[in-house]
Amino acid sequence: WFSGDDVYMSNENERQEYVLNENGIIFVGNARYIEARGWYYGQFQDLLNICLTMLDLSLYYRQDPAMDVSRRGDPKYVGRVISSMINGNDNDNGVLLGKWQGSFHSHENPSRWDGSVVILKKWRQDNYRPVQYGQCWVFAGVMCTVLRCLGIPTRLVSNFNSAHDADRNLSVDKYYDSSGRSLNIGKDSTWDYHVWNESWFIRPDLGRSYSGWQVLDATPQEQSRG
Repeated sequence: WFSGDDVYMSNENERQEYVLNENGIIFVGNARYIEARGWYYGQFQDLLNICLTMLDLSLYYRQDPAMDVSRRGDPKYVGRVISSMINGNDNDNGVLLGKWQGSFHSHENPSRWDGSVVILKKWRQDNYRPVQYGQCWVFAGVMCTVLRCLGIPTRLVSNFNSAHDADRNLSVDKYYDSSGRSLNIGKDSTWDYHVWNESWFIRPDLGRSYSGWQVLDATPQEQSRG
């Protein structure tokens, strides 16, 4: 609400939707059959201490506590820390462990989650061990909760026929033999869908034209800079 804040939104309807709304819809499925899932964000349900603990458990804080705390007023930095902490696949006490194959019988099937509050409270109850299991829409739903709780306007984005470029050449490559049969070469792929987040804040580091919705993705992917 404060015009001098990096996360200031001038539009009251957008504030109601992207800051205050505790309920939402996540779109999943595929381009021919899009399913709408209800999701309870619950960002005002006694979660603030959990979200602050998340910052304190991060590798960023453990490596340099003074630097980390001094940067917590910067939504760019907080967004990066939270996107790392939502998933526990890099052994940093993150909230959710991702799993896409095999059996889920010993833990929760990702498709059964319908809100963030129970996940975050289970994470705390289990002494900050990653909750099992999550997939992209679950990571995005929990991240939306945490960022809204910390005062950063956030929304979810679903993309269908989502390209995954594993070799960073900005194309999705498929290989065939001389008979037209597909060859199992390369790791590029196209997913049915993917869900990530966008948060609203200014970008003084890049210039005014880059301010507004910023992409953040909490789903564990290839390592970046270690």
